[in-house]
Amino acid sequence: MENLDLSILIPARNEEFLKRTIEDILSNIEADTEIIVVLDGYETDLPTHPRLKVIHNPESIGQRAATNQACRLSKAKYVMKTDAHCAFDKGFDRKMIEAFKEVGDNITMIPVMRNLHAFNWVCEEGHSRYQGPSGPCKECNGPTKKDVVWIAKTNPQSVSYCFDSEPHFQYFNLFKKRPEYAKDFEDKKLTETMSIQGSCFMLTRDKYWELNICDESLGSWGSQGIEVAGKTWLSGGRVVCNHKTWYAHMFRTQGGDFGFPYENPGKKVEHAKKTVRELFFDNKWDGQIYPLSWLLEKFWPVPGWSEEARAQIKAWPLMNKPSAPTAGIVYYTDNLLDKKIMKACQKRIKKSGLPIVSVTLKPLDFGDENIVLPLERGYLTMFKQILAGLEELDTDVAFLCEHDVLYHQTHFKFRPPQKNIYYYNMNIWQLRVSDGHAVYFDAKRLSQLCGDRKFLIEHFKKRIELIEKLGFSRRMGFEPGTHNRPERVDDFKAEGFRSEFPNVDVKHNKNLTSARWHQSEFRSQKNCQNWQEADEIYGWGKGNTII
Repeated sequence: MENLDLSILIPARNEEFLKRTIEDILSNIEADTEIIVVLDGYETDLPTHPRLKVIHNPESIGQRAATNQACRLSKAKYVMKTDAHCAFDKGFDRKMIEAFKEVGDNITMIPVMRNLHAFNWVCEEGHSRYQGPSGPCKECNGPTKKDVVWIAKTNPQSVSYCFDSEPHFQYFNLFKKRPEYAKDFEDKKLTETMSIQGSCFMLTRDKYWELNICDESLGSWGSQGIEVAGKTWLSGGRVVCNHKTWYAHMFRTQGGDFGFPYENPGKKVEHAKKTVRELFFDNKWDGQIYPLSWLLEKFWPVPGWSEEARAQIKAWPLMNKPSAPTAGIVYYTDNLLDKKIMKACQKRIKKSGLPIVSVTLKPLDFGDENIVLPLERGYLTMFKQILAGLEELDTDVAFLCEHDVLYHQTHFKFRPPQKNIYYYNMNIWQLRVSDGHAVYFDAKRLSQLCGDRKFLIEHFKKRIELIEKLGFSRRMGFEPGTHNRPERVDDFKAEGFRSEFPNVDVKHNKNLTSARWHQSEFRSQKNCQNWQEADEIYGWGKGNTII
């Protein structure tokens, strides 16, 4: 099975309920989903099914290594690691995938966690004892047998987690009382969480490998939730809980024959904890762009953290300071622009010194690479041009450059502080080329968009998919992140920046979108705030001499 939606990765070691977990998953999936199981140093009978793959390890290699082994076999866009003793909601896979379409792929997502009541111990007298280690009946001392009930309990339902200064996993129920949680829950039923429990999480397969999400140097067992959440947050991503679906997890913490499946779990946990501290608490992980203190402040106050511990974390420098992000330009044109205007604009773009990918409707000798899309001029075509350029460009940051805008060199000095925000240069005048008259008003324009390249790719993929399905509508918001209507493409926000000198949007008789030259042309005066008119633009000179 190629190009699947989701691969569910199950590392298993001495797991009594693996078969039942597999059967539960198969009966509840609704997307194009497969299961990849790793029998890590043991054998058991499993069902035969076209959606099930099984890897047999003669000797145990450990939970993290086994999860990586399963992921290497996956060809799906998304992967979900889950424990081998879980039950699932109907359509859980589809509901998780749908949520990713709303929030983007720079995310690690978890479902709501319920507790799994897997079995009871029942004696011949009918006395029943809740799941735990084997042993005689506590009431009559008679022998007991295991009675599998497999019930996903509706209480508690866990959605928010953190870790303390040890670090040790903690539930973070107080976070549910905060206004930011309430707003996110009300808007999308998707809420942020500082950490995760570790028994079930989902992300893209690309992100799994990019973040080395199961780092085998941490050892076989322990601190997985902290590792996954820490790497996601500190690299610029987000961790969210999807309240639209759930899974149920069976906890085994009582020891005996109801304990952890790997030997010496205590030593493994301590090793993982020590390594996590070295990576995150000392800010030594090479994938982070934020220090741990940033994450702590985002969720402060956090259970298990004293003011003293907080101060110590804030004092640690970022050891592996990331290099400055690389930047490049996506230039797009319909090839209809007056040559004089086009050459003037291209000259300014070249001065940036950045790599340029031009995407055109006819061959054009401009940029480091020219991609030709033989399409008809229009909004959908323009979005396809942008996407093609973003995918071809090989930089961290991308500036979108339209063929009829004069970009000042100071525009290209900006670098986005965050990966999941759309940034617009607000310092832009529009110039009427016929007479040199210029106007300024506050507006976020597509030609001024800059952002994380991978983040922009995900947006324009979704935008194109929506247009091809429903047709183009301005109600989805022409500029990413600037509208709150239900038809919007996603929920990410937009922010403005101002270059030292302005850019100039040249208005001529072949613009794809019409220009407005009077405040009366705006339905709402909120859309033309700080209106100014002039015949000269700072840094450019007289309007009638600019072109």
